[in-house]
Amino acid sequence: MILKHLSILNYKNIALAEIDLSRSVNCFIGMNGEGKTNLLDAVYFLSLCKSSTTSLDSTTIMHGEDMMSLQGIYEREDGTVEEIHCGLKRGQKKIIRRGKKPYKRLAEHIGLIPLVFVSPSDQMLIAGGSEERRRFMDIVIAQCDLPYLDSLTRYNKALQQRNALLKQEDEPDPELLSLLEEEMAREGDYIYKKRERYIREFIPIFQRFYDHISMQREEVSLNYISHCQRGPLLEVIQRDRAKDRVVGYSLHGTHKDDLEMMIGGYPIKREGSQGQNKSFLIALKLAQFDFLRRTGSQTTPLLLLDDIFDKLDAERVEQIVRLVSGDDFGQIFITDTNRDHLDQILKHTNQDYKLFHVQGGMISE
Repeated sequence: MILKHLSILNYKNIALAEIDLSRSVNCFIGMNGEGKTNLLDAVYFLSLCKSSTTSLDSTTIMHGEDMMSLQGIYEREDGTVEEIHCGLKRGQKKIIRRGKKPYKRLAEHIGLIPLVFVSPSDQMLIAGGSEERRRFMDIVIAQCDLPYLDSLTRYNKALQQRNALLKQEDEPDPELLSLLEEEMAREGDYIYKKRERYIREFIPIFQRFYDHISMQREEVSLNYISHCQRGPLLEVIQRDRAKDRVVGYSLHGTHKDDLEMMIGGYPIKREGSQGQNKSFLIALKLAQFDFLRRTGSQTTPLLLLDDIFDKLDAERVEQIVRLVSGDDFGQIFITDTNRDHLDQILKHTNQDYKLFHVQGGMISE
């Protein structure tokens, strides 16, 4: 998939932008806080119907304005043109249109334009709680498996309803609890199988990328952990119903799944240096890209690289440059404050490229 033209109106600090893009490499240079990340976030929004940095859609509207609008004109591998438009007014629901037709359910759009975003906020995958790592799994699986997203929605609805019953002062209806637990177990088992299969296929791809970036200096691994590994999920959930009632929420289920991230046999959260952590995260995201490229909609994802060279030594930077400059990647969007890094990438690639300057929310070629 190629994004040929991007239109932005009142998105965060970008008042107005009309950008014709290179089919291969698009570089955006500017100081911090000028709008480079916001531009990439607009591309992200058009793919996943939300911002990568906030869960509140209204905060994407420029201060002092009543609405924001995004439009992307894409070209598929077979030459078919796709036009995606997103509009949001304060106090109203966002509307996403494919062509002239608005989606009834936003979930129908997920996966049409696969995308991987590598950014400084990825550090939360290592430093943050397990919800960050579940989101990491879910965001890729959902882009190549629409029933998975529906299952996740049903599971979370049953979980919220069960938690609401557990918080009641009065003793909850045991039959209703049982129905919700059965729903959680049914959907949770499906979610577990999808996540387990994904991680099993994902690990060797991730390790290959990390070996390339680190020049095989360290060994890394991933370990998927789930309550489903303890036996039938319904039994696991119901076994501690009394304890759940005391604490007021559900202690067991796939909403507690986690992904152990290891280096040299130890948790990278505890043992990894800044450079190793950054290498680990970039390898994770490049492996996501490779996975999506071979599955899902059978189209090459967009690759967004936001300030990825910070905290990396020159050797690792060079290895990453060689990777992303190769033929395995499609259209790339890359930001940096350092012109030297971008020149290094452009020097290594024989592909078409465009260089943009970003200042005060204004983008110029």
